[in-house]
Amino acid sequence: MIAPEPLAASVRTEEDVLRYLRETVSATRLTLFLQCRPKFYFRYVLQLEKPKSAALHVGGSVHAALRAWNKARWRKAPLTTEQLRSEFLSAWENEDHAKVCWDGEEAKQRQMSWSLVETYLRETTVPPDEPPDAVEVPIEADLSPEGLPKLIGVLDLVQAGTIVDYKTSATTPNSEKAAHLNEIQVSSYAVLYREATGKLETGTEVHTLVKLKTPKLVVTPMGPVSGGQKARLFHLIESYVTGIERQDWIPSPGLQCAVCEYFDECRLWQ
Repeated sequence: MIAPEPLAASVRTEEDVLRYLRETVSATRLTLFLQCRPKFYFRYVLQLEKPKSAALHVGGSVHAALRAWNKARWRKAPLTTEQLRSEFLSAWENEDHAKVCWDGEEAKQRQMSWSLVETYLRETTVPPDEPPDAVEVPIEADLSPEGLPKLIGVLDLVQAGTIVDYKTSATTPNSEKAAHLNEIQVSSYAVLYREATGKLETGTEVHTLVKLKTPKLVVTPMGPVSGGQKARLFHLIESYVTGIERQDWIPSPGLQCAVCEYFDECRLWQ
């Protein structure tokens, strides 16, 4: 299932949820709010669960395998191929696995997903014998001095001061477009990193595993986040808070609606 964001036990009513969403913000939540406000409302306010797509399951399983690989490097206890595949299969066969609509292609999707992991290990620019600075670290940044909510997030990987984010994609990313499409997430991670370390990141990178017949890894380096990017992020967060306060769930109809899991609910909007 596409599970809503876990909320504290004290968050019970819609009013409680709206208060929580105003007081904290994540890159994922902010991005969805800016893309489609009704979708944000259905997922985060009403907490409507929907079946998980095969693409999301693939991405999650690959991500879990790479997390295990990075944690092993951090512990200086490298995993064997067999151990890594075991970690991958454990993530693949999680509780959501049986609810995914595979259309008879689960075995094919699983093999392709493992091929992505093998491709990353073969083509990665990350030195396998160099321990990371951090792996899957949850961080918070208090933005109240800016009049903004608390920013929360989890960094996939920090390697030699460079923030690395993992993606899977069906198409090869264009470097300029990738930098634009991932700016909210990368800028958020930079703010979180600076809050946690008191230092400027060395750089930021998006590592995209492309699901082709012959998979490949595309690394998009973007350098440290600029002052302009940080200011833009803060303006977007301000828009997010204002929209939630106004309960602005007005639809943004477009081609993206054809594949939205909340299409039926959105059609009933008044």
